[in-house]
Amino acid sequence: MPLRPPSSSTSPSILPASIVDLDRRAGRRINALVSSERADSVLLALSTSANNGAIWYGVAGLLSLTGPTGRRAAVRGLLSLGGASAVANLVAKPIFGGPRPLAADVPGRRQLKVFPQSASFPSGHTASAFAFLTGVALESPVRGAAVAPLAVALGYSRLHVGAHWLSDVAGGALIGIGVAALGRRVGRRRR
Repeated sequence: MPLRPPSSSTSPSILPASIVDLDRRAGRRINALVSSERADSVLLALSTSANNGAIWYGVAGLLSLTGPTGRRAAVRGLLSLGGASAVANLVAKPIFGGPRPLAADVPGRRQLKVFPQSASFPSGHTASAFAFLTGVALESPVRGAAVAPLAVALGYSRLHVGAHWLSDVAGGALIGIGVAALGRRVGRRRR
């Protein structure tokens, strides 16, 4: 029997069969990509650097050094990250569930040392990344443009290391963007 990373989700995904099929096909293609050992190690390091939002705290620190707008962007990014992380991990994962990709299908040097224990859908790492990006961009489009490549690379890294399916990453990105946009709207109403 193929190895499956441990997951708290014992129920199958409630996503439509067509999405599950698309995920499997995309996963096979990504796993078949030839990549260098250096690229694999960079993407693996990037993926793990986002555990508990760590990389985004560092980016927020750097943004805060760029003046008042940078500080506002950092704060909005971190608040958005917190909201998206809560929605993804406390609301969406228990509802949607689903198993993670099979460990045996992912090339060994790409695999995480410790597989996540939670359900697969959505990617909390990606939700946090896109929430942070969107929060920053709402305050400063220029700073958002600087953060965007890192957020996109982080989302891809979750596929590359076999932690998530394509739909998990897409769902996480949508949650992150949505939470950040909603946060801005709520903030405007309070003012």
